[in-house]
Amino acid sequence: MIAFELTDEQRLVRETAREFADREIIPRAREMDRAGDLDPELVCRLGQMGYLGAIVSERYGGRGLDHRTYALIVEEVGRGDSSARTVVSVQTSLVCSAIERWGSEEQKRAWLPRLCVGEALGCFGLTEPDTGSDAVNLSTRAERSGGGWRLNGRKQWISLGTRAEVALVFAQTDPSLGPHGLAAFLVPTAADGFSATSIHGKLGLRAADTAELWLDGVEVADDALLGQVGEGFRVAMSALDSGRFSVAAGCVGICQGCVEASVAYATEREQFGRPLAGFQLVQEMIADMVVDTEAARGLVWRAAWVKDAGDRSTIETSVAKLFATEGSVRCANAAIQVHGGSGYVDDYPVERYLRDARATTLYEGTSEIQKLIIGRAATGVNAMT
Repeated sequence: MIAFELTDEQRLVRETAREFADREIIPRAREMDRAGDLDPELVCRLGQMGYLGAIVSERYGGRGLDHRTYALIVEEVGRGDSSARTVVSVQTSLVCSAIERWGSEEQKRAWLPRLCVGEALGCFGLTEPDTGSDAVNLSTRAERSGGGWRLNGRKQWISLGTRAEVALVFAQTDPSLGPHGLAAFLVPTAADGFSATSIHGKLGLRAADTAELWLDGVEVADDALLGQVGEGFRVAMSALDSGRFSVAAGCVGICQGCVEASVAYATEREQFGRPLAGFQLVQEMIADMVVDTEAARGLVWRAAWVKDAGDRSTIETSVAKLFATEGSVRCANAAIQVHGGSGYVDDYPVERYLRDARATTLYEGTSEIQKLIIGRAATGVNAMT
């Protein structure tokens, strides 16, 4: 049974994360967004706080926290800035979780201690220019070469792509095998033939590094293989389950930030001789935000409960991701309306919340993909093939 009361430890973690966001993230957020670059010092601070390996076992340098406690951290970081939250999500949920679950002991010891403290960053190389939701049909190829593999291909929309020291790259070893031919590789980004180019002009997540990766005859040894040949699809889907969870938690933070910003503005700003908060329609908009926030948080906590029980959580995670991401768009849109013209400029965080929230409905499985996953579970019919 889900317990909604937080433990003393969870309350302390939440308070610490909130103070961290208020002190370290929020004061930097507007200028990072304007500059289109994340402050490297902030990334170091995220690592020092243990936020880049929160759910990784202490044996490998993580904090060994449960998923609800992790969600509390991600919510507060997301309330501060979604670009900073992207670093936490990619590093912890996509890269570290995959290595811890699928990696050999040597791979875990080689990478996890450095990733967990932010000494090195990792990226998740799944999406391609012509392959987004259809992850089975990758164009990137892995061919046997001597005692290892040669990788050729192109990846797109890769967070942390130009900053990563290691890329978790998914490639097809035999197209005739479909998903059973996919493999995952831990590729050092310093390898010959590997290059990354930043993608500019984004609507939101401007401070987050987003890149295009090129693999031109990149040679890796057999020990770069994460799991076995044929397990690449399972590696990707398990990582996405973790990644979607953190995105959902971060969107709860956007929702909460919208509530707090709107309440502050509506109680201070006066029109017609009284505070905006005294108008019924303004209260309606704020009430809708509160409902979306509480519902999204509850769904994230339910997914966390299933994960911590050791059960498969694909459906619960998809439900949480769908509702929280779409809810964050609704909240941010309403928050701008509450702020009026002031909400349209970056003197207030709500316009950035809207731009950043919009991206969350697209990556790590669009809202439409989440609906198909949920629909398949409800009907027993796969509408994706």
